[in-house]
Amino acid sequence: MTKITFTKTLAYTLFASAVAVAGMTTLPSFINSDEAPGITLNCELVAQGIQAPTAMVFPGPNTGWVTEQTGKIRLVRDGKLTGTVVLDVKNKMVRVGSGYEEKGLLNVVLHPKFNTNGKFYLFYSRNTSTINPDSKNGRKFDHTDVVAEYKMLPQSDMADTASAHIILAQDKPDGNHNGSGLVFGADGYLYVTFGDGGGQRDEHGTIGNGQDMNTWLGKVLRVNVDGDAPYTVPKDNPYVGKDGVKPEIWAAGFRNPYRITIDKTSKQLFVGEVGQDLYEEVDILEKGANYGWRVVEGNHCHNPNTGCSFTGYTAPISEYHHSEGVSVIGGNVYNGSQIPGLKGKYLFGDWTGPVWYLQKAGKAWNRGKVTIKNFPRGAKITGWGEDQSGEMYILLNAEAGPGPYGATTGSAYKITKS
Repeated sequence: MTKITFTKTLAYTLFASAVAVAGMTTLPSFINSDEAPGITLNCELVAQGIQAPTAMVFPGPNTGWVTEQTGKIRLVRDGKLTGTVVLDVKNKMVRVGSGYEEKGLLNVVLHPKFNTNGKFYLFYSRNTSTINPDSKNGRKFDHTDVVAEYKMLPQSDMADTASAHIILAQDKPDGNHNGSGLVFGADGYLYVTFGDGGGQRDEHGTIGNGQDMNTWLGKVLRVNVDGDAPYTVPKDNPYVGKDGVKPEIWAAGFRNPYRITIDKTSKQLFVGEVGQDLYEEVDILEKGANYGWRVVEGNHCHNPNTGCSFTGYTAPISEYHHSEGVSVIGGNVYNGSQIPGLKGKYLFGDWTGPVWYLQKAGKAWNRGKVTIKNFPRGAKITGWGEDQSGEMYILLNAEAGPGPYGATTGSAYKITKS
């Protein structure tokens, strides 16, 4: 889900070492931004008893879906978790471990015309028997990341399992850095994020997958799911017709773009990009842009660690150091009406618990701390949601992963005015 092959217990030890490294080394940087004033919000419990929640969408008023990493879509209605399972894809997936885990059912998005066509899209991990040609020992890929389309049964809260068909499938050499972002842009096209292939530091090939334009790994893709099956490539994609470049690519240079969301007012797409050893970042997606990984991490040189060139790379709108968190969980721009002071601010957090907002000030985006009352202590932030009226929700899990069999320590909270 987030960033590393070893457990997050070890990730906590990176705090101290990261601070030490930052204190010893001054790295070149794109830009700096100012801090914004802190704000205080509240949260109200919406649903509990969820196993490792990963995403939340709202198909109707007072009706939500929560994806469980272990394979189910659970129905939430009128502020309560119901016994209805909208869909269960566990039998299509890899076996999901009980500890820290990045594979599984990771995301869901509704088609813009869901109310009339009943279509939605999942991102999940399935088994593979394909041999990885880059493996020195002839080993198979770790798994395959899949984007699949489903349709609802008429006049029902359940999906039609027979309607499934695969839109995209990408073999992964390692189990982490799966990306899994799904969003429909204002143009009606589906944007999909894939991580760089996993492991650490994108040590794939000679330049890394993030910079290899002949792979979907480390990229954001843009496809039309309303044309011929399984998809068509929009003619205005930036690399259509270019030799050695995948035409589905919209933007490149990502490590693990775990979440991508749309600001329904500005129509901009925001990406939470999980970093390596030192920095987490937030990006605004631009056509044909390259965000620099593995050459840069956040605003700073990574490979090489000094003296890199920033020419041709697009800077993040914000970053934070690993003294503050270890895995960014991208959120949403608030467009609701119940919290006027939050209007237009991008709310996001870190897996370890901190929450911030970004607010544009001229050409810069300033970052401010968010304090949330009634926030469960020690909870891991695993996702965000936005309902049809623009109100925001936060997904939490008490476990570092799905937990032991039958564990249901996940919950969903609505963000409210303090």
